[in-house]
Amino acid sequence: MATASMLAAPGAERTAVFPPGFGRRVLLTVDTEEEFDWKAPFRREGFGLSHIAAIPRFQAFCERIGAHPVYLVDWPVVHDRAAIEVIGDAVRRGTAEVGIQLHPWVNPPFEEEVSEHNSFAGNLSPALEAAKFTRLRDAIEAAFGTAPQIYRAGRYGLGPHTAELLLAAGVRIDTSVRSLFDYSHQGGPDYSHHPPLPYWVDDERRLLELPVTSVYSGRLKQFGPMLHRVERHLPTFYSGLSRFNLIERIALTPEGVSAAEARRGIDLALAAGLPVLVLSFHSPTLAPGHTPYAPTPEAVEQLYAWFAEVYAALAERGVKSCTVAEVIAAIGS
Repeated sequence: MATASMLAAPGAERTAVFPPGFGRRVLLTVDTEEEFDWKAPFRREGFGLSHIAAIPRFQAFCERIGAHPVYLVDWPVVHDRAAIEVIGDAVRRGTAEVGIQLHPWVNPPFEEEVSEHNSFAGNLSPALEAAKFTRLRDAIEAAFGTAPQIYRAGRYGLGPHTAELLLAAGVRIDTSVRSLFDYSHQGGPDYSHHPPLPYWVDDERRLLELPVTSVYSGRLKQFGPMLHRVERHLPTFYSGLSRFNLIERIALTPEGVSAAEARRGIDLALAAGLPVLVLSFHSPTLAPGHTPYAPTPEAVEQLYAWFAEVYAALAERGVKSCTVAEVIAAIGS
């Protein structure tokens, strides 16, 4: 079996073609994880899960607006009784799905040093990455009664052996690639040249990559990756170009992106021919004080307003919610 590297930008020949009847769809992914200090060094202990109490409200809201969340759960969450109850109820009712998200620093076995480099699971040895992934995958299946079919590496941390691991486990979809973003300065992957279009990872077309949707706009959009690299050395360089509407990078997330920006991003993504738009955010943002994006109760309400406005815009454009199961059915066995 020939497997392409998940770290290299794929050629156009790997672009996945969806059947005409599939239409234009949106997949809502939730990085369902523990609470921790994003500005502090990584730790195995000291995390929280108090925001799990906010998930029932979010799930009920999603059902009202026609969204179908995919909860990408990690080790602390899958071992939390309240999380299993609320997410499991939605999964059993067919109003949500569950997937895998690997945070290696809180996921056993604990054999590696805790560090920024090792926070990207793909940087671990193949044996340790596999051991952590397998224990998490099995725990999710046991807790929710269904074999998870979609994976996201925490911190988007794919590695050279992740594709082999997912294929061996029978996982059909990866959504770890955050196209147009570069994490190499932190020791992570560089996705700055990865397309936002879904593509096949392997020659046999058993593993589909659904990148988290990001797009460039503006007259300089073709120079986006290069300009973002310049920004590392001249922090105000990119923001200056953005103020003059010469270039803008829009990620489809309520975290740091306004609803107006998201609407522009949706239009650009649809114009580019994306069959599936992938939205994402972190579950601790559902409660105040756990992420930079929701420091106050008012900010949490703004998150709900964002989703209401964005899903209304999607409906106006004929974009319907989809499930992981529907994507798998569309791409065939």
